[in-house]
Amino acid sequence: MPAEKPSRPVASAEDLWVFGYGSLMWRPGFEFVEQMPARLIGEHRALCVYSFDHRGTPEKPGLVLGLDRGGACRGIAFRVAAARRGEVVDYLRGREQTTHVYREVTRSVWLENDARERVAALAYVVDRGHVQYAGRLSLQEQLRYVRQGHGRSGNNRDYVLETVRSIEAQGFRDSQLHQLALMLHDEKPLHR
Repeated sequence: MPAEKPSRPVASAEDLWVFGYGSLMWRPGFEFVEQMPARLIGEHRALCVYSFDHRGTPEKPGLVLGLDRGGACRGIAFRVAAARRGEVVDYLRGREQTTHVYREVTRSVWLENDARERVAALAYVVDRGHVQYAGRLSLQEQLRYVRQGHGRSGNNRDYVLETVRSIEAQGFRDSQLHQLALMLHDEKPLHR
């Protein structure tokens, strides 16, 4: 399947906003000027991507988050200085586009600041036509994939638990992820 040509947000003299909703919230991996709680309307956070690389393998897939259509998602918006825009986009493409299961898009996000300002942010949305799109899985199916998943970025369990910790640190909950975290907690203590 040919890779979708990504948008080119590098050609701008303005600062870049990046919307994080999963591991980018707790491990952005790039230099930013500020971060702010933010909300994206029109897509929601879901464990809907089979991980063949970072948290699993093709033989034993893990399960990672994607932005899937419908609803809303709370996360973190990172503002990147214009001078670092190109290097950050290159870094994110190397990290998020290893199998092209995500489409690189620009979405409006609402910053949860006093002004409630709206900014255009780079986001990675799941490609529903990709072989790694898992769709809507039951909690038991999610648990099975997360238990087995281990890839070059570590085990799948840690990915889910770190994401839940980051969501809690922002002062909100994601009921499905929190339920999964409780099930994982029952297997082994949360803290190392």
